[in-house]
Amino acid sequence: MAGVAEKREWKGRTDGLPWMIRSLVAVMKVVDRRVIYCFMAVVVPFYMLFGHRGFTAIYRFFRERFQYGPLKSFFKVYANHFRFGQVIIDRYAAYAGKEFGFSIDGNALFTDLMESPGGFVQLSSHAGSFEMVGYGLTSDRKKINGLLFAGESEVMKDFRRRILARHNIDLIEVDGTMSHIFAMNAALDRGEIVSMTGDRMLGSGKYLKCSFLGAEARFPMGPFALAVQKEVPILAMFAMRENAKTYRVFIRDISSDSTLPVRARMNSLAQSFASALEEIVRLYPTQWFNFYDFWKKSDE
Repeated sequence: MAGVAEKREWKGRTDGLPWMIRSLVAVMKVVDRRVIYCFMAVVVPFYMLFGHRGFTAIYRFFRERFQYGPLKSFFKVYANHFRFGQVIIDRYAAYAGKEFGFSIDGNALFTDLMESPGGFVQLSSHAGSFEMVGYGLTSDRKKINGLLFAGESEVMKDFRRRILARHNIDLIEVDGTMSHIFAMNAALDRGEIVSMTGDRMLGSGKYLKCSFLGAEARFPMGPFALAVQKEVPILAMFAMRENAKTYRVFIRDISSDSTLPVRARMNSLAQSFASALEEIVRLYPTQWFNFYDFWKKSDE
């Protein structure tokens, strides 16, 4: 089934003034980020205290999706917030020129599509940090066109563009107009890759309902409608933090019966992605970074 979400759950903007962001990047060039991890361990409880909405959403996530008790759920919320902080720090470290290692599970799927003549859709999520992959791996055969929320701060967009441009990655801004739709279609027509998130609304409120972690959840229709319309494959790619120096990348094929009607095929692709995401979230539950009620009822 499909519907239209009435309000946006997420603003898509990184917190922090431009001078603060630049200062943090400068600090990363000379300070071991593990020192900052230690400082962050002390700050996290205050963030949990004042970030009530995010705390409540993640607490419910552990209580309802994983059936943890109250105390275990509380400590898992702390671990989740701490891990999120580490992922953000890692991002700034990458801006400062620090390098990370990557191990890849399912690389043959990616290689096969890279060597084929057509384009494809590459889906990521807000579990782990897919952005880190773009800072460490290079697409040497096909250009990757990644969707970027236009409301992001200019300094953050500048840091991203400078790094990603060296890895054959361009950014397509979603700015409230239809320009990103034309840009995505043109990229696929050129046999390139379009990369976007498959777990949040971005530029449209249309959604598909899927079974996810034991309940019905909303997934954006756009990525799956695009793949069906352009008749291109979909890959899901999840980058999960293993330690201070390494991320593990999981690549999964997202497919459906090509003989299905258009709407049924979109639903089948969305459910395939939801199932792949569920596999990853069960392996890394503290790296689920959707800090809102992902399973809200249809009438809310």
